[in-house]
Amino acid sequence: MAQSTAAAAPTRGHPKGLYLLFTTEMWERMSYYGMRALLVLYMVGATNNGGFGWSQAKALQIFGIYTGLVYATPVIGGYLADRYLGQRLSVILGGILMMLGQFVLAMPGNSEALFFTGLGLLVVGNGFFKPNISTMVGGLYAPGDARRDGAFTIFYIGINLGAFLASAVCGTLGEKFGWGWGFGSAGVGMGLGVLLFLALGKRLLGDVGTAPKKVERKAGVAPEKVVALTRAEVDRIVVILVLALFVVFFWAAFEQAGGLMNLYTDAKVDRDVFGWTVPTTWFQAVNPIFIMLLGPLFAEMWTGLGRKGKDPSIPAKMAMGLLLLSFGFVFMLGASKQSDAVGKAALLWVVAAYFFHTAGELCLSPVGLSMVTKLAPARYASLLMGVWFIANAVANYLAGLIGGYAEKLGEFSLFLAITIATAAAGAVLLAIAPILKRMMHGADESQPVAPQPGTQSEAQVAPSA
Repeated sequence: MAQSTAAAAPTRGHPKGLYLLFTTEMWERMSYYGMRALLVLYMVGATNNGGFGWSQAKALQIFGIYTGLVYATPVIGGYLADRYLGQRLSVILGGILMMLGQFVLAMPGNSEALFFTGLGLLVVGNGFFKPNISTMVGGLYAPGDARRDGAFTIFYIGINLGAFLASAVCGTLGEKFGWGWGFGSAGVGMGLGVLLFLALGKRLLGDVGTAPKKVERKAGVAPEKVVALTRAEVDRIVVILVLALFVVFFWAAFEQAGGLMNLYTDAKVDRDVFGWTVPTTWFQAVNPIFIMLLGPLFAEMWTGLGRKGKDPSIPAKMAMGLLLLSFGFVFMLGASKQSDAVGKAALLWVVAAYFFHTAGELCLSPVGLSMVTKLAPARYASLLMGVWFIANAVANYLAGLIGGYAEKLGEFSLFLAITIATAAAGAVLLAIAPILKRMMHGADESQPVAPQPGTQSEAQVAPSA
């Protein structure tokens, strides 16, 4: 393994490198969610206002394919990082490609060729970026470190701070001044993230995330031989794959926020507040606002419970996430009943739904990222992070297909089906949680150990090294 020059961190605090990754991810998520808030509205928008004028079903199908590919390509990006590029170079390459993609979308002319070229660059860039920056967070912590789940929750706050900026900046510019301004501002945000990472990466991250072969040549060490997986490693990989199946249920429902719920809010929610109409894209900021408010509480809760040895198992946390998500859709049932009866639903229905969706997200998503870095064999860390995102890919594609049925079934029937499916998935996962915990072979046990100055720690080693 490669030794790192990253500074050791105290047991209760976090390495400074976490906050660099936090900020870089914040700018990348501003880029992604800025485009995401505009994409469906842009595709269904009137052609005389620069949109394509496509049907809702077609727009949601393209949206589902795009977001599915966004989460599928990390498998390739993770493999290339583990074998050839290293995580840090992959993050830089991915950021540059995504910046270019946003600028292509911002070009004038309403060209379908430019539109799909821009989406393609975003898909490929995200494949390099997403699995590797997440894996680098895990590389800052030793196995069993009680801070890890809390660190990923802090990292997740960066994701959602970027999502908030996306709605406030990109969404507003896109709706008020033109689609190109919205996409262009997303590209500028991604560029800022790349510059920051290049400027501070070496100083704050040491060798965490550098290419394995490059580090070995510097250290004068021969490449390690590939060894067979142990029984415990196989069991842990199985746990990752099983949990990924349940994650499909979560994200297929949650991602209605960018598609069906976005269109529903635009058409059937009373957005007037004291005589002023709230822009539709601003509702995409509700979730990240709740993340920023609740995230620190969840981070401290997980860390505190871990120090006391009372932290719920990872599968139990994720089951709670599914159940909270299901409860959130109960409010969408209320909204659809009201809009059917009087034409418009009160915006508080949607806000309440987002609140419980956010609480469920905090139980599942950052915990899932942390789980992969705990369970994945170090030599396959980025690859398995990419595999984890395959679940998101399948879910996002399904989200587009599911949302398209609203025109045939009606919103109430569709929201009811989602409520039942996510509740059932949560109940099943909660039932099998003890079995999955045993198959982790103690990898999720919290064992806080303060690094000793001048000695090498696993917290100072890149997971792919």
